[in-house]
Amino acid sequence: MKITFFSTQPYDRIFFEEHNKKFGYRIEYFEVPLTDKSVNLIQDSEAICVFVNDHITPPVTEQLAAKGIKIMALRCAGFNNVDLKSAAQHGIRVVRVPAYSPHAVAEHAVAMIMTLNRKTHKAYNRVRDQNFSLHGLIGFDVFGKTVGVIGTGNIGTAFCNIMLGFGCRVLAYDITEDESLVQAGVIYQPLRDVLSASDIVSLHCPLNKNTHHLIGPENISIMKKGVMLINTSRGGLINTRKVIKALKSGQLGALGIDVYEQEETLFFHNLSEQIIADDTIARLMTFPNVLITSHQGFFTQEAMHQIADTTLGNLKAYEEGHTLENEVTIAGL
Repeated sequence: MKITFFSTQPYDRIFFEEHNKKFGYRIEYFEVPLTDKSVNLIQDSEAICVFVNDHITPPVTEQLAAKGIKIMALRCAGFNNVDLKSAAQHGIRVVRVPAYSPHAVAEHAVAMIMTLNRKTHKAYNRVRDQNFSLHGLIGFDVFGKTVGVIGTGNIGTAFCNIMLGFGCRVLAYDITEDESLVQAGVIYQPLRDVLSASDIVSLHCPLNKNTHHLIGPENISIMKKGVMLINTSRGGLINTRKVIKALKSGQLGALGIDVYEQEETLFFHNLSEQIIADDTIARLMTFPNVLITSHQGFFTQEAMHQIADTTLGNLKAYEEGHTLENEVTIAGL
């Protein structure tokens, strides 16, 4: 079977080529994202492999079907970028990697908290300039603070356990409670209660019509003044313009984001020689209490090995007619 990859980065080739040794697929890599124009690059493939910033809209699925594509493999957990209804209508199966080292993203969220709090990024740059002053670098003890976790799936669960280890009071909101977390000491509460009581809020829920702009004017207003907000899930969970307003007023004391609503034109690219036209992220980058990373939360060796192996395993299951355990369907939503 031939597979066409889109949005390919150098590290994708390294890990997928290593794991493909046991599968033996023909893989064609393209750096460009999948769009209604780049779909024409597909030649004689039965499958495609896409990432978070490939937008599979109805016009794209129509062309994919015309190209003979039977299965779409997402090398990520999220699938909000895929029109599942259109894919189903055109007979295209959709599979994903539901869990790839959830500890990777959870640990990155913690790294963002500690960086923003203890300002280690600023200290690093100061010392390199032979400035050993501590002025402006004061932080707070994370121990004893109340941490709000929105979404307790695999990543949210890993994050909760880490923060419990820090000695934090951990509050959580999810549509279903995880009994193992309750036993560990996590307290489930309604969303408003979690947001209003937390010193740190970390987002770990999926992006859908119910969570789009979850962090907007109403929910920001009920948070503690000076709260730290962390988002390593999906950019669309945050109304960025309203968050900027909250940063300017001091309602938000710090912001750490590994995802951004308009990231597809920015993240995973070297734009160091270009002028960024996105005024929203340009404004965010001017705040001293904002930390932005470019969707690297998943990026550990363990996670990349698991992503490659699971993605190719999903395709192998399809090829051999087995049950697709990681299939995403409208019925399953």
